[in-house]
Amino acid sequence: MIQYALKCSEGHSFDSWFQSAEAYEKLSAAGLVSCAVCGGTDVEKAVMTPRVRPARSEAQGEQRPCEERPLTAPASAAEQAVAELRRKVEENSDYVGKDFATEARKIHLGEAPDRAIYGEAKMDEAKALIEEGVPVAPLPFLPNRKTN
Repeated sequence: MIQYALKCSEGHSFDSWFQSAEAYEKLSAAGLVSCAVCGGTDVEKAVMTPRVRPARSEAQGEQRPCEERPLTAPASAAEQAVAELRRKVEENSDYVGKDFATEARKIHLGEAPDRAIYGEAKMDEAKALIEEGVPVAPLPFLPNRKTN
């Protein structure tokens, strides 16, 4: 595993882990690396400082410096807001995956029960929904891929 400091075109900085340098390059080239704050995919590696191992006394249970935080904790107010939005969307909506455009259209036309949904749509599908007057909005995060 390798950790990279990343920065998007909007200036947001964040860290992310990748299986390898090659895995990062492949995901980045496919546009699958997105900003943790705004969701933008114009992301590049930022300058990183070397990581130095802690002293033995610190590794044996003494307090870490306060600037360190668990990687799972949001780093900024914006990340906290996105995490809260994600939690609310996932609690109050049905995940329909790649069938989002079809299901949103059915709901809009009254062919499916009216409910909140979220999922994935290609750009051309989302544009078509908007042109048809179907109320949709992009989310500032990628949905969790739900698999069985």
